Amino acid sequence: MIIGKIKDNGLIQDEPLIFEQGGEGRRGYSLPQWDVEEVEAQQTIPPHLLKEELEGFPQMSEVDVVRHFTRLSQWNFGVDSGFYPLGSCTMKYNPKLNEEIARMKGFTSIHPYQPEESVQGILKLMYELQSFLAEITGMDQVTLQPAAGAHGELTGLMMIRAALKARGQKRRKVLVPDTAHGTNCSTSTVTSFQMIEIKSNEKGIISPDQVARLMDEDIAAIMVTNPNTLGLFEEHLAEIAQIVHQKGGFVYCDGANLNALMGIVKLGSLGVDMVHLNLHKTFSTPHGGGGPGSGPLAVKKELAPFLPIPIIVKEGETYRFSENHPLSIGKIKAFYGNFGVTLKAYAYILSMGAEGLKRASEMAVLNANYLMNRLKQYYYLPYDRPCMHECVFTDRYQEKHHVTTLDIAKRLIDYGFHPPTIYFPLVVKGALMMEPTETESKEGLNRFIETMIHIAKEAQENPDFLRQAPQRVKVRRLDEVLAARKPKLRWTGKNPNNQIPSSQ
Repeated sequence: MIIGKIKDNGLIQDEPLIFEQGGEGRRGYSLPQWDVEEVEAQQTIPPHLLKEELEGFPQMSEVDVVRHFTRLSQWNFGVDSGFYPLGSCTMKYNPKLNEEIARMKGFTSIHPYQPEESVQGILKLMYELQSFLAEITGMDQVTLQPAAGAHGELTGLMMIRAALKARGQKRRKVLVPDTAHGTNCSTSTVTSFQMIEIKSNEKGIISPDQVARLMDEDIAAIMVTNPNTLGLFEEHLAEIAQIVHQKGGFVYCDGANLNALMGIVKLGSLGVDMVHLNLHKTFSTPHGGGGPGSGPLAVKKELAPFLPIPIIVKEGETYRFSENHPLSIGKIKAFYGNFGVTLKAYAYILSMGAEGLKRASEMAVLNANYLMNRLKQYYYLPYDRPCMHECVFTDRYQEKHHVTTLDIAKRLIDYGFHPPTIYFPLVVKGALMMEPTETESKEGLNRFIETMIHIAKEAQENPDFLRQAPQRVKVRRLDEVLAARKPKLRWTGKNPNNQIPSSQ
């Protein structure tokens, strides 16, 4: 088996499956001799609770295990490796200082069952973070409990349902724009609301007239993403909020794109009643690979009685958890959220300060508009107007050469760039959604822009080659439909070619 091979682009470490490695009797550990009698698991544990034996389970030494997983880690691409323009997801570089702070023993050694008097510093930190987030959003109170943005949405709609119940109302519908994140739709369904879609207008934003036509006494809320997933600011939000409030509804804002607004716009001043924030996007936690995340929910005082318990309160100079809130929707997370993530957000906000947060937003918007204006003559721009933190192109100019958005994304991999978000938002056919964030330099943006221009020229001059991208990678283009419909998640001991299946 070839472990390393030299190519024109350097040494590529091929790595077989761990099940294909090792040898009989190898161990990566050394345990003391047992002082109890050894018995078979079947003698003490009911058969239905035992895992099925894995055939050919590998036996490996410590160095083999370390090298295996180190090689696998080198296949990953992250924001520490290079530009990561994943639109609608704010994959920005986060200061390592905040990671170090989160690893300090005073934070990592605490336990959620400690007496409140022994963790006053921790409670003060969370209380102050809530105050910071309330100030940034223009809201009155914040809960740190939600573990992700979708969890914040769920909490918000549960609170809206509880608030309507307290009024003696049972509204059944929620308005969701076609430029919203997909979680808005699923959250509406999970909380037993019927979703009513609002079509965006020719400018890519919501029209107050359309909201007025749809709004009635059966609408519980409108869920608005601002800036929306086209990277455009919902400029009529204050007027829309007034229309919704006049009919007794609530305005929920998806704050996943706050990276364009912090320090500039207070959503509460636009009539928003509640907004969730993705701390793992905007406030310094590397995200991806499933988490952990944090999606605090900020609300106006009218909705504060329905916040989940416990609620952190300050009495004199003492901080404590309060659970005596009869209108609360109850507990939504074990203990009090993902503390390590909230801690990094606290450190980020303190280190940046108000002016630093504002500057970050300004640079995110500047970078996105620079990228948009440099590329719009090479890729079709469906909404040719100033954007916020991200911009959306399509493959319309490349269609005549039978080159698709997927081909463009795959070709970017050959040049060492992570592709942007593709085919989202759904309102744009063949979308290429790019978010540069504030952490990218002009030189870094120029390298990406020049590569995108080069790919546009390749689409004209050599489209057949482009459709075969990526070329300079370990594994060529996969059959993604087959992988999604017939995933192989369990080792069978049968892989005669020792290769990952591909469509090439």
